[in-house]
Amino acid sequence: MNKSFKIAAAFLLIPIVFICRASAQNIDPIVKTDRGYIKGLNEDGIAVFKGIPYAAPPVGPLRFNPPVEHGVWKDTLSAQKFGSVATQNAGKKVIGSEDCLSLNIYAPKIDHQKRAVLVWVHGGSMTAGAGKGENGHAFADKDDIVTVTINYRLGVFGFMYLGDLNKDYATSGNNGTLDCIMALSWIKHNIVAFGGDPNRITLMGESAGAKLISAVLVSPKSKGLFQQYIAESGSVQCIRDTVTARHERLRVLHAMGKGRYDIQTLLKLPADSLMKAQGIACSGIGGNSFFGPVADGVIIKGDPYQYAAGKNMPRIKALIGTNKIEAALFMAGDDPLQHPDTGILRSLFGEDYPMVYKAYQLELKTNAPYDAAAKVLTQYMYQMHSYRFAKVLVQNRIPVWMYRLNYDKASNLGAAHAAELQFVWNNPGLASSPDMVKKQLATNMHKAWVAFIKTGNPNGGTLPQWPNYSNDARQIMSYDSTSKAIGLKEIYDDKNFPSAVFVLKGNN
Repeated sequence: MNKSFKIAAAFLLIPIVFICRASAQNIDPIVKTDRGYIKGLNEDGIAVFKGIPYAAPPVGPLRFNPPVEHGVWKDTLSAQKFGSVATQNAGKKVIGSEDCLSLNIYAPKIDHQKRAVLVWVHGGSMTAGAGKGENGHAFADKDDIVTVTINYRLGVFGFMYLGDLNKDYATSGNNGTLDCIMALSWIKHNIVAFGGDPNRITLMGESAGAKLISAVLVSPKSKGLFQQYIAESGSVQCIRDTVTARHERLRVLHAMGKGRYDIQTLLKLPADSLMKAQGIACSGIGGNSFFGPVADGVIIKGDPYQYAAGKNMPRIKALIGTNKIEAALFMAGDDPLQHPDTGILRSLFGEDYPMVYKAYQLELKTNAPYDAAAKVLTQYMYQMHSYRFAKVLVQNRIPVWMYRLNYDKASNLGAAHAAELQFVWNNPGLASSPDMVKKQLATNMHKAWVAFIKTGNPNGGTLPQWPNYSNDARQIMSYDSTSKAIGLKEIYDDKNFPSAVFVLKGNN
């Protein structure tokens, strides 16, 4: 073979090599889990696995019961489509399925790098939403973070307390909490196969998601399953006592128009019937506060603040915050809520409403009705509880960073509830926004969250310096037209208001 022929042959082989590499990059990834092999997708250059079951379907006799391990599958399981959303009301329709316990993984690369892991728990008043509501590509594609989004049981299936009817169902009010813990356990045991580090897991949620992960945090059963916690607009204020939880169940059953129900009857009722009754019980603004985890003495032992202050509290790192005018989202188009009377406040706060009404009347002396309502509702629904929890964590020598979204043009409602999500998840739509402040907010917030997830500290690079929160200096990161750390002169706290936002007593 002469020299010229060898050179020509070499050039002919070059395209073949590139073709092989390109084909390898486009092959759908297959990973082995502890339950069997799963096949995902090559999506936008990364490996994505959708609808992975992390527990057995909670149906039939497993309804209202804690999640149990999924059985082993023999053939490779397809993980190329999102699993069903949890059963929920969507207007006049019931959507989803009780067979909903699945998660989605966005893996930058299937290797042994042991990347930081983000686990997202969605919001939706604990009655709506799904893990697929946020796109894991936001943190996986460019930030090299293994991102997991999960589904959990909602409403009556996730949080209806039956422990007073039958001790075998003592933890039924925490099924949604236990789903989250089961998902974390699955991730802890399997994430290495997806290029993730089981010892660098950050649990993040917003609104009901933040409240749920706070309940998870103060449950001894979650200890060791994650190392960091990001709570956006939510804390332990969703945890209710068993009396409140029992009365909530009675409201749902009363909405069915029949008498008493035993466990066996509830197990056999069609999901649509339960959802219809739930829709009636949760109608109006009060539905935002109706469901939540329960201090059942088993999963959540008691007062969440006492646990957070104790020696058994996990040594996590925490990033916690709220938005300036959270309540604006709920007040939009709701005239009664813009001028709340005792009836409206009772639907939101149950027996706690007189304290909120008193604060509102006092605020009316110096503020217009809308501004007074927005301020007081924001304080009692969100801000007060986030700062209370941060205070206890700091006292227990747990590192905490606090933020507040203050930018008045964050949305058409101002710095309202959920307005921070577009910035944290670096919404692609912001790239075409003429608002340069919004673009900078997205850069600052997303990069700070990434830094925290990867290093346990939200500082780095050119980001505004963000000091640890202390109960003396009370420095927080203010995300505004100019983002910077500020010290709060005072923090509102109604000492008489209990840890739970919603409380029912007596014959409610």
